[in-house]
Amino acid sequence: MTEIAITGGIGSGKTTVAKLLVDKGVVLVDADQIVKDLQKPGGEVFNRIVEIYGNEILLDDGELDRQKIAEIVFNDENELSKLNDIVHPAVGEEMGIRRKEAIKQGNVVLVDIPLMVTPEGELGRDEYKLFDGIVVVDCEIETAVSRLVHQRGFDEKDARARIAKQATPSQRREFADFLIDNNGSEENLSKQIEKCWEWVDSLSGKK
Repeated sequence: MTEIAITGGIGSGKTTVAKLLVDKGVVLVDADQIVKDLQKPGGEVFNRIVEIYGNEILLDDGELDRQKIAEIVFNDENELSKLNDIVHPAVGEEMGIRRKEAIKQGNVVLVDIPLMVTPEGELGRDEYKLFDGIVVVDCEIETAVSRLVHQRGFDEKDARARIAKQATPSQRREFADFLIDNNGSEENLSKQIEKCWEWVDSLSGKK
């Protein structure tokens, strides 16, 4: 069994790369999806967030207003720390459970960890060193800003603020066992996916 991680900054196109690798046959464990699942109404994480921020961070359907929460925490280090103290331990525990389940399903497990590298340029957890390899999806900051604004409807100021809170591209590249440059065309990305899959296959062959 081979277990690799994939990471990249917001707007890098990491999710697209992960989906293309799933098409190749990997079993995906997605940290972003885990966060969304844990924040569904009725769960412990949901209840603790509402307890802190009140009903004003709820949408009409009772779901969390993720945009409103982001506006609160990305402009206040203390608020971000409070939210992370709620979410991160729960996500880590659930990710461990899903990784074990994924390992039973296939020979190659891909773990999607957006914040794998901290703003200080370090791995967020010691256990990240145990992966067989790390794929970093890389793009220029201006490319990421453009994607967030034109494809995901972000305000440009908000997009830049979120990027500034994360590790820099160069910090992530320090940890790349396989680097995917996602600044270019779909054709170029497709070629890189093929090379990445060959690399993943070589890791499996070493076991």
